[in-house]
Amino acid sequence: MKKRVVYGFCVITLFLLPSFVRAQDVNSKVNVLSWMSGCWETIGTGPVTTERWARPTENLMLGSSQTVRNGKSVAFEFLRIVNNGQGLTYVAKPSSAKDETPFSIAKVTVNEAVFENLKHDFPQRIIYRLDKPDSLFARIEGMRNGELKGMDIPMKRVKCE
Repeated sequence: MKKRVVYGFCVITLFLLPSFVRAQDVNSKVNVLSWMSGCWETIGTGPVTTERWARPTENLMLGSSQTVRNGKSVAFEFLRIVNNGQGLTYVAKPSSAKDETPFSIAKVTVNEAVFENLKHDFPQRIIYRLDKPDSLFARIEGMRNGELKGMDIPMKRVKCE
């Protein structure tokens, strides 16, 4: 009887393991976010923010952001998405911050990535979604004074200079 139970467990494990590995790969290989690579610029009036994302490898994707108002840089941010062995982590270092802030992957699909750090003051969530090949939607959100606040950042693909 024990041999059948062990054998049954091994068979079940062999069937489930490939799907587990595939799901784990999707959440741990940075190159699943290749749709984010390129240069993106905010849509609308006012300051212009440009985000640049390098082509990812399995373990790293580098990015930067620069906001320009009236010909002057008013903010910048160094960004990276890494595979830290526990899944993907988005790491942000804004010009206004002393330290980096990590955000762990909460969800990833073929055209959307959601990163969270519920201990951070604001934002607590960073969302990227490819709406169309030349349209990237970003959103930052989090709780402030007991209310969910957020900022939508629609961007269009631009030529990288």
